[in-house]
Parts: sequence; C-alpha cells; structure tokens
Amino acid sequence: MTRKLLFAAAWMAWLFAALLPSAMAASPNRGPLVLAAASLQESMNAAADAWAAQGHARPVLSFAGSSVLARQIKAGAPADLFVSADEDWMDDVERAGFLWQGTRADLAGNRLVLVAPAGQPVRLRIGRGMAIARALGDSRLAMANPDSVPAGKYGKAALTALGVWPSVSAKVARADNVRGALALVERGAARLGIVYETDARASKQVRVVGTFPAGSHAPIRYPLARLKASTHKDAEGFRRFLLSGTGRAIFARHGFTAP
Repeated sequence: MTRKLLFAAAWMAWLFAALLPSAMAASPNRGPLVLAAASLQESMNAAADAWAAQGHARPVLSFAGSSVLARQIKAGAPADLFVSADEDWMDDVERAGFLWQGTRADLAGNRLVLVAPAGQPVRLRIGRGMAIARALGDSRLAMANPDSVPAGKYGKAALTALGVWPSVSAKVARADNVRGALALVERGAARLGIVYETDARASKQVRVVGTFPAGSHAPIRYPLARLKASTHKDAEGFRRFLLSGTGRAIFARHGFTAP
C-alpha cells in the first residue's frame, strides 16, 4: 500500500471515530454518551451493564486513545462524560473550557507491564540497563504512540528512566492506542509490548514478562469528568455511580488500582 493510500485509510478511520459519537447522540432512548480510554473496555462495559440493571438506559460507550477522544471533544463532539487514561489530556480539555466545573475526579489507577506472546519464552528482568534490545532481536516493541497516547508516554518515560530508550526507540511499532499495541503482541507481530496490567489480564494470548517500577513513570490515573456539552438527564447520575463504592469495586475486579 502506498503512503498516499495509508494516509487516506488513517484519515477515514479517524473521521469515522470522530463522527461516531454524533451518530450515537442522535439515537432515541439512549443512555449518556461516554468517551473512554481504550484500556477501559471490559470494566466500563461491566459498569454500564450494572447501571442498566438498576433500570436506567444503558450508557453508550465510545473507546479510543485519550488523545483522539480529547480532540473529538474539542471539535464539538456532543458527549456527556470523558474518562482519560492520563491527567495531561484531561488537563488539555479542561484548559479549553469543555469540562463541567466541579465534576472532575480520579476514577482508577493502573500498572505498566511488559508482555510477550503467551507461547514465547522470553526472560527479561525489568530494571536499569535491562537487555530489552537484545531480547527483541530483529523484532519490534509494540507501544501506543509514545508522543501522544498515555500508555505510550508512560512506556517511554519508564524506558528512559531505566536508561534503555535509545537502544529501542528505532524498534518501536507505534499503535493508535494501547489495545492496538496489545493486538500486535497477540498476533506475534511484535516480540514484546508495553501495555497496562489490566490489558494483559484481559488477554489469554499474552503473558506478563514483568512490571515496570512505579517510580519509573508518572502515576497512572484515570480522571473522569462531565462535559459542558452534556444534556443527558442520567449523565451526572452515572458519573456518581462510577465513583461510588459499587462502581469502584467493578474496576477493582478488572484489575485497576485505587487512584
């Protein structure tokens, strides 16, 4: 595929993602529209099911990289809630004036792990100067885009802190979001990948090689906020449900930590 075709395909994928919330917003009898980081798929779906079981309309969930979601919001997406995988993109949306004042709160936390395909015998101790480049050989390191996507930024920070980023930066296979990076490892297209612990837990096709030290990257927090564009009557109720003991227990069951 030529570079021009690749660009066109990428543009169409982004356009589809950007228009999806608007299409959903027009659906009658829907629940509040939630734009959530890709790593929250299983947990947020479980939370939406639990909310619907209480007699509410099930929230409509749209998942993507936090950077893509933030850009959708700033472009006027008529969503109700935003859950980012880091504070930077929530800060960006807040500075632009798109948050309902007083509704921002930390929902959950996570850990960063190195994964390999389930049947691949990779032994690597995570620590300063670790031999990750040698472990990769001629293969690639799958990561969410380290320039913009939270999981990728955390990963680059960790590898930099451990002194090995220069040795692997040219071997990085960049994905649009953390689930894209996970998929590359699942398919064997990358020998190693950096994802959240909850992503690894959600897949039977990868195994955790090791966990990055908490001090090697900024704390992983998922801030939640209601958006000024929100008009759904259940938006605030669902936000409070997510932050309640019941809601937090759902995320804990899926491996998320306290924020």
